[in-house]
Amino acid sequence: MQKLGYDKPTFGTILAIVVIFAAFSPVATATEVVVNKSVSTSGYSKADISAIFTMQKRRWSNNRQIKVYTLPDSNPLHKDFVKNNLNMLIYHVRKVWDRMTYSGTGAAPIELESEQEMIEKIATTPDSIGYINSKPDNENIRSFDYQ
Repeated sequence: MQKLGYDKPTFGTILAIVVIFAAFSPVATATEVVVNKSVSTSGYSKADISAIFTMQKRRWSNNRQIKVYTLPDSNPLHKDFVKNNLNMLIYHVRKVWDRMTYSGTGAAPIELESEQEMIEKIATTPDSIGYINSKPDNENIRSFDYQ
């Protein structure tokens, strides 16, 4: 009777496993949360970002109203932001915003048409927050660092 055993994995087997894991692993996000230079960027957490973009947190620590900007649901950058920064699905975020709007308890963020419009609005609107594809290249916009 022959004994069953395991052979050493071949290079092809190892390569196949690596390719499968790479194909199904989440991709690192390049979405950059940005704010107008009037906003203090320290002391915020990932939970604060979620609360701000789901319109649960409406005021900065200095008690000034937060102006939230987003892109359309169909925009790839918006999809990436919601998935990787808010850890939510697009339709969940939309449901939260719609519920607030229709119940009269709040409003959805201001939707902009493009990333360029997002940069212009954040740069010219005090107390505003949004997201772009890379580090800001504008003296009136700062990256919003959070843990």
